[in-house]
Amino acid sequence: MSAAKPLEGLLVVAMEQAVAAPYCSSRLADAGARVIKIERAEGDFARGYDAAAKGQSSYFVWLNRGKQSLVADIKKPDDLALLQRILAKADVFIQNLAPGAAARAGLGSSALREGNKRLITVDISGYGERGEYADMKAYDLLVQAESGLASVTGRAEGPGRVGVSACDIACGMAAHAAILEALIARGINGLGKGIEVSLFDGMADWMNVPLMFFEGTGRAPERMGLAHPSISPYGAFPTKDGSLVLISIQNEREWADFCTHFMLEPALPQRPGFETNVVRVANRAMVDGYIGEVFMTLTRDEAAARLRVSKTAYGFVNGVAEFAKHPALRRITVATPAGPVAVAAPPAILSDGPRTYGAVPAIGSHTAEIRKEFGG
Repeated sequence: MSAAKPLEGLLVVAMEQAVAAPYCSSRLADAGARVIKIERAEGDFARGYDAAAKGQSSYFVWLNRGKQSLVADIKKPDDLALLQRILAKADVFIQNLAPGAAARAGLGSSALREGNKRLITVDISGYGERGEYADMKAYDLLVQAESGLASVTGRAEGPGRVGVSACDIACGMAAHAAILEALIARGINGLGKGIEVSLFDGMADWMNVPLMFFEGTGRAPERMGLAHPSISPYGAFPTKDGSLVLISIQNEREWADFCTHFMLEPALPQRPGFETNVVRVANRAMVDGYIGEVFMTLTRDEAAARLRVSKTAYGFVNGVAEFAKHPALRRITVATPAGPVAVAAPPAILSDGPRTYGAVPAIGSHTAEIRKEFGG
């Protein structure tokens, strides 16, 4: 028996493209909400990002399960009237059009809430609805750059891109949480509310530690690759059989255990340059070089065995091929127009059992039935 879905009965209208808004609405769909996805005739442009998932976009398959696809053009009076009829009955409206575009089309958040007091509206943008950046086009990597994320990512040689859509996901997660809060509030006072979330604000929240570090010290955290700017040893070390092992020492007790059981040198914490974390950070090259010599005498399995004995936190630096076979990776299977596709499971494991997940829609696959239902 599948788990109950707490958002069953809720109607969500999502006029969305790409990643941030679809991420948010996909989580509502997973929880049982009916999500009507409004697409142009050519479809959400994320449908064309790649063809890796049985000839379909991996992005689209990931973020659009369980939704209904309605093809509509808000520039056409009949289609706009249809959307307004749907929104009159909706619980949540999510849109990530260009700032001001929804309002110019007659779908402004404030006006919609005037007509439907229980409606929760969510406006997703790149840099917010106001200010000099409001009209800037904003895609994930651009916001990674603008927010400073790229400047603290990568190796010392230069900034780097986080290899997934971090700004989109941060924004989508924040929007999802805000919607759930608004639903709780509506259950108490009966009223919806407006929510604005931007990609920049989503990442700005994640960037608080580098921001406070800079404002407190006058310097930004250094790019360290797979090392940590304020902890040593905390980094990746190659073994003699070509693996890369990442270790993390969080306190002096862990350091002493590591020295005793991995390095086999119980007195190492008393050696100059190795005494405390602050001292080790100042002498990182020496410390890492000394530890690295020991790793190079061991195979991956031998290193792992010693690290377990020393109770040191460690992990292997895997590629995607290793991730695909990882023993901790949970998967679900999602139906798509091209056949079933296995995807990584949502993170939360629920005590009332596994959920079922809806299919990924083809472009406009629900247009006829939705038009019939809402009279258009």
